[in-house]
Amino acid sequence: MAEGNEGVELKFRIFDGTDIGHGTYALSMTVATLKQRLFSEWPQDKSVVPKSVNDMKLIHAGTVLENGKTLAESRILVGDLPGGFITMHVVVQPPLVKRKKGKKWEEEQNQITCGCTIL
Repeated sequence: MAEGNEGVELKFRIFDGTDIGHGTYALSMTVATLKQRLFSEWPQDKSVVPKSVNDMKLIHAGTVLENGKTLAESRILVGDLPGGFITMHVVVQPPLVKRKKGKKWEEEQNQITCGCTIL
């Protein structure tokens, strides 16, 4: 594994194919810090703009990166493309809003029954 002080060249592709945040990032940088930086650099003229860092998900090689891990721990492949850079995808997905549980919801839950038979 590469040392934490080495850098990797990354760029991030958003929903409409625009690339943002092209630069060299330390492998010791956490995903949460990287997301904060992208959030601050997000182009405001886009139709989809994250309201917070929690609305963003970074995807590399088909895997959603975890906030608490560093780029090295996330196994960002260094040297795949000599002299090139790695493209990650940024997905904006607002957290689900919890629906208030009212009287009607409680009535629906009381009507749902499950009948299981163990033979």
